[in-house]
Amino acid sequence: MLGVTKLDRLGRNAMDVRATVEQLAGVGVRVHCLALGGVDRTSPAGKMTIPGIAAVAECERDLLIERTQSGIRRAKAAGKQCGRPPALTAEARVTVVKQLDAGINIAQIARAFKTTRQTIMRIRAAALKPR
Repeated sequence: MLGVTKLDRLGRNAMDVRATVEQLAGVGVRVHCLALGGVDRTSPAGKMTIPGIAAVAECERDLLIERTQSGIRRAKAAGKQCGRPPALTAEARVTVVKQLDAGINIAQIARAFKTTRQTIMRIRAAALKPR
């Protein structure tokens, strides 16, 4: 027996959930969903409920993604910084670019600013991008 909190944990969409449940049933594994109580997924009534519940779960997942993306767009439009804060200040990034232009080694610059080589390489890549 396989216990899951919700059916949407078994797949990305309704078809995927149904295929997973059928595949597990084919090898003798019963799926018990805590959110659905004691409904037997192998009975005719249980088989009938799985596609509907999986479709609702898929819809909820899509709505969550949509709301999240909308919130991120709204925050960016308001000028809020999304993601991690930059490892170096704007002034430090300008200094890094000057040092790179002067031919100083990436590893040396990284050690001087107490950051990683990857951070310095990202700053270099951003400086080389046409604006």
